[in-house]
Amino acid sequence: MRRGTLYLMALTMACSLGAAGLGRADDLPREAVLPLALANKAAAATLEKCTRDGYRVTVAVVDRSGLLRTLMRGDGAGPHTIESSTKKAYTAASLRRPTSELADMIAKVPALQSLRDMNEKVLILGGGVPIEIGNEVVGGIGVGGAPGAHLDDACAQAGLDSMGLNPKSSGGK
Repeated sequence: MRRGTLYLMALTMACSLGAAGLGRADDLPREAVLPLALANKAAAATLEKCTRDGYRVTVAVVDRSGLLRTLMRGDGAGPHTIESSTKKAYTAASLRRPTSELADMIAKVPALQSLRDMNEKVLILGGGVPIEIGNEVVGGIGVGGAPGAHLDDACAQAGLDSMGLNPKSSGGK
């Protein structure tokens, strides 16, 4: 084929795609991003609450995809709390529900036990809450190390409060 013919075919195809609404930057989906400064603020408020209450914890904040944004391990927190807080945050962001709510749901409906085995990053144990801004889940907070899931939940709530946010649901409360 001649160069002019190829050019004309490419131009025609590009115009067809443009007319169909494909290939335009304006049509790309938009997603809110959890800013690092906000993630740090939430983690610090969460850790402060637990420390004030006498708990040695680790706090993880992840983005909407479950990727770590910030991690704060409090003085004296056990090494296992790093992984548990990260997994709780991942689970809350990924499944878009507080982990206490998921744990309650699994306890009531045993057929849902397989949710625990979705992947190696999921931990269905209280202490993880989704971060929702404008009806869009943009991340999650996970707390590990307090002597009870309800206490981890209370600390995570302090992180949401520091951002002026409420949990997506009441969880197991």
